[in-house]
Amino acid sequence: MSLVLPGQHVAAQHVNLKLGPGLLQTSGDASTSAPPIIATRGTLNHNANGSKWWVENNSLRYVPAGQESVIGVIIQKAGEGFRVDIGSAQAASLDGLAFKGATKRNKPNLKIGSLVYARVSLAHKDMEPELECFDAQTRKSEGFGELKGGFMVRCSLAMCRQCVSSVNSQLGP
Repeated sequence: MSLVLPGQHVAAQHVNLKLGPGLLQTSGDASTSAPPIIATRGTLNHNANGSKWWVENNSLRYVPAGQESVIGVIIQKAGEGFRVDIGSAQAASLDGLAFKGATKRNKPNLKIGSLVYARVSLAHKDMEPELECFDAQTRKSEGFGELKGGFMVRCSLAMCRQCVSSVNSQLGP
């Protein structure tokens, strides 16, 4: 773990690198072989083999990033989809067909207040995030969908990231 300041270049030499929140890949000049990676906030972290890099900071609101798994609360039924509160500035949209095996005749019947485990499929700072409840690579549900039973507890972003880190093998990847 090392401290990086916004605008500072991050030296990452991994071929298949996944950038998480707080890192931005910019277009490089012709003299460099790889485009530079710039930190936008916080403390730099990476997993054990160095293929995933992210920046942690003390933020009060979740900023959605593509391919992240989230738990959300259905707050509105909107036509053929749902509006979901995932703790970000904007509510996310979840299409009724974004579930494994869903068709126009066979869509999930989610009620307002239901919890869903979903994956952020589209996240852009100027648009509302979009969710889907299946793994895009395998086209299987992989545990995504409506969560039944149990309790939901609100906690800080740092606590959430610590719970799903690889140190906690119960919840992590």
